[in-house]
Amino acid sequence: MRVALIQIASPAAESSTDRRARAESLIRKAAHGGSDLVVLPELWAAGYFAFDAYEAEAEDADGATVTELGALARELGLYLHAGSHVERVADGGLRNTAVLLGPDGEVLHRYSKVHVFGYRSKEARLLSPGDRISTAETPFGPIASTTCYDLRFPELWRGLVDIGARIVIVPAAWPAARLAHWRLFTSVRAVEEQVLLIACNAVGEQDGVRLGGHSRVVDPWGEVLAEADQDEGITYCDVAPEVVTTVRREFPVLRDRLPSYAHLARENPDPTRS
Repeated sequence: MRVALIQIASPAAESSTDRRARAESLIRKAAHGGSDLVVLPELWAAGYFAFDAYEAEAEDADGATVTELGALARELGLYLHAGSHVERVADGGLRNTAVLLGPDGEVLHRYSKVHVFGYRSKEARLLSPGDRISTAETPFGPIASTTCYDLRFPELWRGLVDIGARIVIVPAAWPAARLAHWRLFTSVRAVEEQVLLIACNAVGEQDGVRLGGHSRVVDPWGEVLAEADQDEGITYCDVAPEVVTTVRREFPVLRDRLPSYAHLARENPDPTRS
């Protein structure tokens, strides 16, 4: 499987219409590079830090992101993870929703970000959290998504493994100031959950915040198969999805989990006793 990670900047002076056209050009270039799966970052069309534009940029489930990129995926015959967009849901609220499109242009998977971010961000005030996780069956294996901040919550990732995920795609708008955390969490989640992790981060500056780039592909052994720089562009990576089967068979740590650890907890434990 050839993966293409497309790092996109979202400058305030550029309209989302122009940005979509620029993204289309990059996706076509990635397709011509032989990509089977193309991945975009979090909220790249609106710009993650363009909080005042969320309402205006919100889309219905079959809005511009799904229809335009679905048609492009069908034309190019590839799997396209459209990053995430601001989705308007039935109750009128807004969510940060990621979409995986198949080579027939149809939606294979939707995931609304469960952990909305509140640290120096208006996301938690403006967007509602998602309420479910799932996987999509593909020729490469079952694929799931998380988004950016979700990397910090191992319980969510273990839940994905429990429902069969073998590949996890992570669109993000992770700041450069915490780039060390980005590298740490993308590596550790791949190792602890024994998944193939494909993480695509945004680049450029938004509202005074520089995004970190360094999109990565990490295998279940923790080997970094590809890592981008901090510039806009495409990073390619050829991966063998069967590495997940190999690692889980050779080092069956997931098999050795206990069903629950609650029974190990004790009130007021005596620190002098083991």
